[in-house]
Amino acid sequence: MARRGIGFIYVTVALDALAIGIVIPVFPTLIGSIAAFNAAQVATAVGVLATLFALIQFFAAPVIGALSDRFGRRPIVLASNLGLGLDFAVMALAPNLAWLVVGRLLSGIASGSAPAAYAYLADVTEPSRRAANFGIMFGVQALGATLGPAIGGFLSATDLRAPFWVAAALCLLNAIYGLLVLPESLSPDRRARFNWAQANPIGALTWLIRTYPKLTGMIAVALLLSLASQGANSITVVYASYRYGWTPQTIGVVLTVFGLASLAVQAGLVSPSTRRLGERTTFLGGMALTTLGLVIFGAAGTGIQFWFGVPLLALGAICGPVMGGYFSRAVADNEQGRLQGAWSGLNAGMGLIAPGLFTVTFASSISAAEHQLPGLAFFLAAALIALAVGIGARAMKSSSD
Repeated sequence: MARRGIGFIYVTVALDALAIGIVIPVFPTLIGSIAAFNAAQVATAVGVLATLFALIQFFAAPVIGALSDRFGRRPIVLASNLGLGLDFAVMALAPNLAWLVVGRLLSGIASGSAPAAYAYLADVTEPSRRAANFGIMFGVQALGATLGPAIGGFLSATDLRAPFWVAAALCLLNAIYGLLVLPESLSPDRRARFNWAQANPIGALTWLIRTYPKLTGMIAVALLLSLASQGANSITVVYASYRYGWTPQTIGVVLTVFGLASLAVQAGLVSPSTRRLGERTTFLGGMALTTLGLVIFGAAGTGIQFWFGVPLLALGAICGPVMGGYFSRAVADNEQGRLQGAWSGLNAGMGLIAPGLFTVTFASSISAAEHQLPGLAFFLAAALIALAVGIGARAMKSSSD
């Protein structure tokens, strides 16, 4: 039964990422077609809707995580699949921009199933195996996110709204399938009371720090890692286009290679690496490789040189599941949902800050005719992760003492 539930959770996370990725290539075009916007207005609308999506997730994730601790994982995961499917259907039918805004609001809420999904995995996995299973979860999520845009671009050649209908169908069919095969992982005697004071981003983080003060250092590491990674992601496309003259097709190839390499690392290397090197060495080594890869990105004067940083960042992707396993083992069984909700809220919060900070950094680094430093934003990301390495080394050492 546990194996069947784990399989469904993997499929759910992959399909959620795939469905969201499918609409990415066509969303700007759809906005332009129904709102009659020019390119600048479309770009502004996309930015506003992306911020709105992150803001909704920021507030929704802790609530959904806490609800899964109170009512169980199964109803939350299934409701999210259903909600996401209905959301994509709304956007497929959207006659104007207002309906697209409603769709993004719904998707921000429905996409909050991640805390319940990760909590489910923690419920049915031995503590020593959680990092490895989280690695597989990260990997299938990366696979969905990698394949989604390619599928969406292909479907849009037939009809602009076809990707939204396919995304809706995937989510709704998965919800129906889950009704048949997904068992509950959190028994009634292990459930926690719902507390509104902890079901918000600040309250969830405060609860985590107050209840588990030894995790404070690693929470700081998680903040820095999330800020740096999301910031670097936000400027990669514009940076490569500006500095190397890469076309969207070339950038797509690079991102696909990186996504597949990250999938292989997260799904296949977490368990053997932590077993042979230990959790602390694996985690710190992954962050060190990420730092080096970002420095190469920032310093690369040619596109060929940029490629040398890709395998380093892919190997550094091992950090995520290792950190997830570390946090999961630190909290009680009936607090896994709140933990994952706090984590998702933290990531969404950094998603509100990172794009603005890093795009402004990049813009300022190329604005002067002389003394340009286009790689400055990547150097900033590398510095943040280097700081996280120092904090993490001390935090993981003290927690093991």
